[in-house]
Amino acid sequence: MLLGAVAIGGCGAQSTLDTHSRPAREIADLWWWMLAAAVVVLLGAIALLAVGWRQRHHAGLIGLGRLERHTTGLVVTFGILVPLIVVTAVFAIANFSVASVTNAPAVGSTSMTIDVTGHQWFWEVRYPGRGVVTANEIHIPVGTRINAVLRTADVIHSFWVPSLNRKADMIPGYPNRILLYADKPGVYRGQCAEFCGIEHANMATTVIAESAARFKAWLAHNAQPAASPVTPQQRAGLRVFEASSCASCHTIAGTPAHGEIGPDLTHVGGRTTLAALTIPNTPAQMRDWILHPQRIKPGNRMPDLALTAPDADALVAYLESLR
Repeated sequence: MLLGAVAIGGCGAQSTLDTHSRPAREIADLWWWMLAAAVVVLLGAIALLAVGWRQRHHAGLIGLGRLERHTTGLVVTFGILVPLIVVTAVFAIANFSVASVTNAPAVGSTSMTIDVTGHQWFWEVRYPGRGVVTANEIHIPVGTRINAVLRTADVIHSFWVPSLNRKADMIPGYPNRILLYADKPGVYRGQCAEFCGIEHANMATTVIAESAARFKAWLAHNAQPAASPVTPQQRAGLRVFEASSCASCHTIAGTPAHGEIGPDLTHVGGRTTLAALTIPNTPAQMRDWILHPQRIKPGNRMPDLALTAPDADALVAYLESLR
């Protein structure tokens, strides 16, 4: 699973070459320059081998001394001068051009700040001053510079959305920052890029870039407390939630549940995935996740609640109503 997560870092939904912001384009351009340089050096090495092989068979015709002088010139050119020029150029581009664009945004240069905290193994996302807390799905307005403040609640994590910017480490006790910006609306997949435990490969996130109007509506809706249960089954589900250990680990705004171990579930029904993009958010998958959390995501902190089938169905009905 870890290898799969690494593989999609170069293609598909997490391609570093499928860029949708200036920082990501600068990184991709650097990659192309490095590839071109590597090709030049490789071709030079192949040429040296070919020339050496050819002249070895003609040493008697041109003289050994002349052959050595000619070969020494090729070695100095392609073995020292060309690599030195290439490495210097790549170093300059990476540290003076790309770094200036991909570094943390200057104070006051962004329109909004969000807090992203890495947990084993999910992402907590807060919108300071707006009363919005969500998990694993980060909403931002398109064409807007966002200051993402990165922290970790436990071990070292690394926040990486390849289509939008570089990766940034999250080290205990040392907040980090990165610019989030998207050129156009879309859903951009991200991944923890630092091994952080058994479920590292299943610690993914999405950045959902949408129009200013849609983002404003999403923000206003998610600032509201959880909807009250309507049907008898939903009300029974709320009672199950409050009576079990769910309320000790999760928060649902507007209820007595204020746990801080697991993700905030105030609007969990409106999310597209569960368990940090491990499974889709459907009633069937939600039920399986509640009843068999260790089978779906081994090592996570969600216990087996040993619920009866009616209680599980009621709990699912309540949670899916929280949109």
